This record gives sequence, C-alpha cells and structure tokens, in this order.
Amino acid sequence: MSEKKVAVVAIGGNSLILDKKRQSVEDQYAAAQETAKHIVDMIEAGWDVAIGHGNGPQVGFILRRSEIAHKVEGMHEVPLDVCGADSQGAIGYAITQNMQNELKKRGINKPVATIITQVRVDADDKAFEHPSKPIGGFMDEPEAMKRKEELGWSVVEDSGRGWRRVVASPIPQEVVELDSVKTLIDAGVIVVTVGGGGIPVIRNADGELKGTAAVIDKDFASSLLAREINADLLLISTAVEKVYLNFGKPDQKALDRITLSEAKQYLAEGTHFAKGSMAPKIQAIIWFLEAGGKSALITDPANIGRALRGETGTWIMPD
Repeated sequence: MSEKKVAVVAIGGNSLILDKKRQSVEDQYAAAQETAKHIVDMIEAGWDVAIGHGNGPQVGFILRRSEIAHKVEGMHEVPLDVCGADSQGAIGYAITQNMQNELKKRGINKPVATIITQVRVDADDKAFEHPSKPIGGFMDEPEAMKRKEELGWSVVEDSGRGWRRVVASPIPQEVVELDSVKTLIDAGVIVVTVGGGGIPVIRNADGELKGTAAVIDKDFASSLLAREINADLLLISTAVEKVYLNFGKPDQKALDRITLSEAKQYLAEGTHFAKGSMAPKIQAIIWFLEAGGKSALITDPANIGRALRGETGTWIMPD
C-alpha cells in the first residue's frame, strides 16, 4: 500500500444534506451525486480513496420513525447501533451508485464497495460516565422519566424545548473490518467505510463484540482509519472552503497552510474553532500527523480539485 497514493476522504453532512429544505432521500441522492464528481476528480488525478461519511441527520430520521412507529401494535423500536448500521447501508448505497455512474461516464474502470464497519470503543471511556450527545426526538418530562427508568436512558432537558436522550461519544480505538478495507484498497477498490464514525461496539472479557449505545465522531474515525492504513492524505470535506481563525468575527483570517505545531496551538487557545464543528476536525488531523501522516487538507466538496492543486483549501503539514 505504501506504493499507492492513498487518501482517506471524510465527507461531512453538507455532502448529503444541503439544507433543511432538501432532506428527502431523493435530495440526499442528488447531493451525493455532486460530491461523487469531485471525488472522481481525485481518482482521475491518481489517488486511491477510502471514503468516510457522517450520518447524524439520517440516524435522527431513523430514530424518529422508530419512536413514532413503536406506538403501533406489533412494531418495535430500533436500537441505536442498528440505526447506525441501517444508515451505513443506505448512505453507502447512494455514494457507491453515484461513484459507479460517474466513473462509467469518464471511462474509468474502477470498482466501488461499501463495507458495513464496526468501530471498537473502550467500555471504560470516560464519555460513558457523562453522556452528552443528543439523539432522537423531543419528549415531555413524564415520557423521558419513564424511558430513563424502564430502559436506562440518560435524558436531559434541552433549552426549554423538551427532553431528549443523550448518549456517549467515545474515542474510536479500532476499525474492526480493517483487514478487509486494506485488502480492497490494495486491490484498487474505492471503499466506503467507517460510515457515521462506524457502528460503536465494545469487546467483552471473552473477546466477543457487542453493539453499544454511543455516537462516534466521523472525523475521529476517519483519522483512525487513515493512521491504520498509513494513508498519504487525510482530506476532510466540510461546509467551508478554508479554515479561519476567529471565524465569523470582523477580524477573521483564512488559513492557507499551517504546521502541526500551529494547529495544536490554535486548538489549545480554545477561541478559534467551535467544539461541535471545526475543533474535532483539527483534532482528527493532529492525531493523524502525529502518527506520521504526510499531509492533511480541509475544504468544501466543490473545491477539492482546486485544493489538491494548491489553489485553495487549508493544508496542515508536519513540522
């Protein structure tokens, strides 16, 4: 694999859902179609790619349908880990089919495959002691207390809007299907994997895997994958063309190229990158470069080609 030019491409929610008015399955397919074009540009430029993706909204839709349907006799609710698996399959289908169609249009003979991917987390991760990631729909207090008592849910009141379930967001430790991913990449296959950060699983004392109610950050999982396959590039595709210091403020400053040390400094200052958006992306890249990664790039889908040519985007490089 070291002879190949391999990139892990982590595509964000905007690659699948453009805005709140365009959230249907058809809208998501159309967004994936556009994103596929930009990734195929990479492939034409000589890259082999593994594609990670988010799934937050999609899991939310599955959970909401499940919550509504369980009130109908004979219908059951879907556990969170299974929601993750469902979304991996559906999103993987959309990405895979659009990649296949775009490759065919360009006369590129390259296979594409989606792997339903488990990602192991540590059962002793401190995140399980303090669940903080809201999932599912809003409930009134009696319903929330009932689910807390009967199902062991952690629930919180959300800014006067109602009660919601919260789950842990632990750090990913192992891509369970790593050997399969490596084999496919080595064979020249475009692989869609670690969808939504991967299906969170824990390993018991006997070494057996079991799903757990958690949400893994997809950028952290993509970073782990990039480290484990010794990728040359970690590309995080998001909603902005470049990373900014003091984003949204009058003195905001675009970053074209920074070093690992500078990225660590800016992140430590705690004022530049929002915790729920850019901060985890920067942290994911820091871990990748600290482990020997050669380069990392943040840009939006439409500018992937230009960014790879050095014309835009934010490049983060080893010191």
